[in-house]
Amino acid sequence: MTQWKKSSRSANSGQTDCVEVARLDGVVGLRDSKSPEAGHLSLSPAAFAELVAGVKRNDLKI
Repeated sequence: MTQWKKSSRSANSGQTDCVEVARLDGVVGLRDSKSPEAGHLSLSPAAFAELVAGVKRNDLKI
């Protein structure tokens, strides 16, 4: 069974609108904790690391 995990910061703040992450077959899965049945986004480990680094730098352009 896949182990989906929320950020420890989300758990401590009481927020329910969180992103969950899991190691899947060769990729990193991301999903919305409010709608896990909606599926997930798959990223390579390198792309996930780049995403996390961008979030930490507050460098994401939406």
